[in-house]
Amino acid sequence: MADSDASRRLQRHPTLKPIVVLPDGAKVDISASQDPSQPTKIFIDRTIAAAYRTLPRSVALVISAIGTPYENKADHIPKFPVLEILPPSHVQQGSPATITPADLWGVLNVLHTLYHLQETIPVVLSPALHNAPELAHYLLFSGLARKRHTRPGDAPARAQAQAEPELFLLRETFWQGAGTSPIFHPRGGWLRGHAALLAAAPFPYAPSFTRTDLVIAAHPLRPPKPRPGEVVYRKHFPSVGQTLDFAYFDLAGDTVGKDASGVSRHLATFHRWHNSDHVNRGWGERGPLEKHRAYMQALLADPGVVPVMMSWDGELMGYAEFPYVKENHVAPYVPGGAWDYDRGLHILVGEEKFRGYHRTTAWLAGVQHYLFLSDPRTLRNVGEPKAANAAVIKVSEAVGMNVHTRLVDFPYKRSVMTWLPRERFFKLDVLAFAEGAEPPAFGPTAKL
Repeated sequence: MADSDASRRLQRHPTLKPIVVLPDGAKVDISASQDPSQPTKIFIDRTIAAAYRTLPRSVALVISAIGTPYENKADHIPKFPVLEILPPSHVQQGSPATITPADLWGVLNVLHTLYHLQETIPVVLSPALHNAPELAHYLLFSGLARKRHTRPGDAPARAQAQAEPELFLLRETFWQGAGTSPIFHPRGGWLRGHAALLAAAPFPYAPSFTRTDLVIAAHPLRPPKPRPGEVVYRKHFPSVGQTLDFAYFDLAGDTVGKDASGVSRHLATFHRWHNSDHVNRGWGERGPLEKHRAYMQALLADPGVVPVMMSWDGELMGYAEFPYVKENHVAPYVPGGAWDYDRGLHILVGEEKFRGYHRTTAWLAGVQHYLFLSDPRTLRNVGEPKAANAAVIKVSEAVGMNVHTRLVDFPYKRSVMTWLPRERFFKLDVLAFAEGAEPPAFGPTAKL
């Protein structure tokens, strides 16, 4: 390692506070001074990546009031303190005067975790940042940030806005995966592998058709499935202190490995879970291994459903099926009809130690996040939990789903229909709530 790199690397730091683990495994920590006038340092894998400080002014992102008498009186729109993003060289001698786009995305992850109560975070890029124009281009063209709003055709106001230093970081676009495409940087976002490729270039529309004993439906052609065992989603939840993974079901065990009897680790675990009392009460699929093998073979052959195994830090904890609602038996019960890219969710937690409200809000928020990220055309996720299952309904509401008043009587259960519009999920503070994030104690934050 070069001396300059060695001087940047932080091996021990008494004030270091862990914040988040990025999807590529990089660990992000901060070091905040007791003096609020001093910058907060951000470290990625123990190397100084950036710093930020709070400036003595606040601004609001006013949109609909522009051009009306309320433009300068929109007190209902909150103002937030402006943060200045500083290069590593500002706080550590010998460090670069630049920030890479990949590290800047990690910095934004910190800011949107600490300042999660804010719909926007006003920032300025320090004049000391040698690549500030490149970073501003990245933020604006990816949709991670925007400039002050102006009326179309108001050229003088637009020119003034473009000249102003403030950029408004947008919470809802960050959690939608803005700025994570490989065209911006190699760090990547929460979607991984096959799923990330499909999100970057959504599968084109082509008509298709499903005819089964339960379903007759016209619908869009669905994309090919991931490779067996491939991780399709990864997100760290600070409140749990672990990383949530979704891996496509590996029936043969060629990727995830096999047990002593030669059975896929996924299938053996799935079989064990379904023969436990607490899973059987909800799913009613108790039976021999071959029954569960045949069950999974049918799902893997169905282009309209994605089955995954869920893990915390690599330890299997649950199973989920993500069907497209239009070619699912739920479709006839959806008020107003199912839309082309509606997604459904059927989930079980197999390991008792991973049960409980706290963890459930985290992984269920992760499920919603994955489904919306997978295709920008998915506008709502639909669930149908048992009407008598108050615990599941409560946690569904906690992650933004609402319960439709209509009761649904399937042949095998009475359910309520829950659904979550895309706009609500990203507009609300759902992911930060599931992470158990708290407002920072080392700087001002505004409550909505």
